[in-house]
Amino acid sequence: MQKKQHKVQTLLDAIPYIKKFSSKTIVIKYGGSAQTSPQLQEKFAEDIVLLSLVGIKPVIVHGGGARISELLEKLEIKSEFINGHRVTSKDTMRVVEMVLSGEINKNITSLLNHHGAKAIGISGKDSSIIKAVPKEDGKFGYTGVVTEINAEMINNLLEQGFIPVIAPIADSAEPNHPGFNINADVAASKVASALNAQKVLFLTDTVGVLNKEGTLLTSLDKDEVEAYKKDETIAGGMIPKVDSCIEAIHNGVNKAHIIDGRVEHSILLELFTSDGIGTQFLRRDNPNNGIDMEKLLNDEA
Repeated sequence: MQKKQHKVQTLLDAIPYIKKFSSKTIVIKYGGSAQTSPQLQEKFAEDIVLLSLVGIKPVIVHGGGARISELLEKLEIKSEFINGHRVTSKDTMRVVEMVLSGEINKNITSLLNHHGAKAIGISGKDSSIIKAVPKEDGKFGYTGVVTEINAEMINNLLEQGFIPVIAPIADSAEPNHPGFNINADVAASKVASALNAQKVLFLTDTVGVLNKEGTLLTSLDKDEVEAYKKDETIAGGMIPKVDSCIEAIHNGVNKAHIIDGRVEHSILLELFTSDGIGTQFLRRDNPNNGIDMEKLLNDEA
């Protein structure tokens, strides 16, 4: 009986958060072990379906770096990274699009639909949802810098009840162009900002941002991030993630979070519990950072 009561209490504890986020858009960057482990894939799909059922509008932007690197190695195509961003040659771009827009995007879409979602897989090229230009005047090859997000198209899909699953391949203004490879963290941040999303969540293979002693930093703002980058507490592949979080919260997104995708149901733990998990990024001057629990529980409007 106690076990059943605990389950009921867990559901009751989630009510204020369900109220808070119902009808809101939540952008989720899906990558790391959560994307490659069959068991975690199932938990991820269950989380997304639940969000949809309680009225939240999830938008998925996925990565696929590990699979891209694996295939490039098999094809003996050299990979190079600068500050966590892949340098994309023309041959690499063909593999990137094949893996992201083809294999991974459709697998995620199929998984969500299998669990009862109404998911639709798209590339950033579709309806020019993501437009880009060469990063640093072509220094990174076909790696791009996002110039525009077609928020209207994404919102149309959401209004029709779809869960968009977006591959981070951008369109070019030039005809017959192979497109641009976009860092998935950057793409998620840009999409979240364009949609004025309530939150953007980045699923990773770490518990969050750690200090030099290995202790989790539960909350960060822009100044703190810059200081940690300067002393190299934040380095390598974590740089585009934290930069994407900071950019999002300064461009219309209420909060950004880096959470551990290796934890089952990490999305629900972040959204529907008071403690949450991982590292949250916020503007200290944002009046919407907190949740007035008493008001939410008593507000019948």
